[in-house]
Amino acid sequence: MDTDDQLQERDRTAEPTEGTAERSRSRRWRDWRTWRPYALIAAVSLTVVMLVSTFVVQPFLIPSGSMENTLRPGDRVLVNKLAYRFGDQPRRGDVVVFDGTGSFDQEAPSENPVLGLLRAVGSAVGLAEPARTDYIKRVVGIGGDRVTCCDKRGRIEVNGRAVDEPYLHPGDAPSQVRFDIVVPEGRLWVMGDHRSDSRDSRDHLGAPGGGTVPVDKVIGRAEWIGWPLDRLSSVSRPSTFDRVPEPGGPHG
Repeated sequence: MDTDDQLQERDRTAEPTEGTAERSRSRRWRDWRTWRPYALIAAVSLTVVMLVSTFVVQPFLIPSGSMENTLRPGDRVLVNKLAYRFGDQPRRGDVVVFDGTGSFDQEAPSENPVLGLLRAVGSAVGLAEPARTDYIKRVVGIGGDRVTCCDKRGRIEVNGRAVDEPYLHPGDAPSQVRFDIVVPEGRLWVMGDHRSDSRDSRDHLGAPGGGTVPVDKVIGRAEWIGWPLDRLSSVSRPSTFDRVPEPGGPHG
């Protein structure tokens, strides 16, 4: 056999036949058909999780120690987004998650769209820190309340009534910052439980709204600590504020 014949022979054997290509396409189709149900289940599951997280209950990863010892860094709390959707309003003592844009943060920070999407998906399932403008604090004053610091024993007063706060971080004073503010209607005065390690309403007294947060910026109320398992418990409203008179009363 001469050289030309050998080259032609090699060329014919190297070229894929039509049958081989067809079998390859068929194999890829069978592989896709095998994995398609799992991909569909994953897509539906992610959609359901995102819908529940957006409208009903969202896990919230605690990023700092500002709410210790009630909430600790790394805790995942379940935030009830329906708590204030049907006419109910935040009450003194509630632990709430809110968007601080316009109150604690004058502008929303810029963020890469792709990283923002990944963060949103991660935070929706409690695996990533929340947006930098999302905060979790305790409501101390509601619209119309006069909140002052402090009485002779160092306690915060609401409408003239001193309140004992058993949830404060051990060793913390109720506040090292003195203030006297009447909370505008439709807004909240919020503070962290770890007062010496919390940036809260006190840090924004000179900002628009005097450090208060609009009620319509509240995302929801923290209801449960869901993770870690040894921290599983409810986040209940304390009886601390039960004896506080209503705004404009004889002690308001």
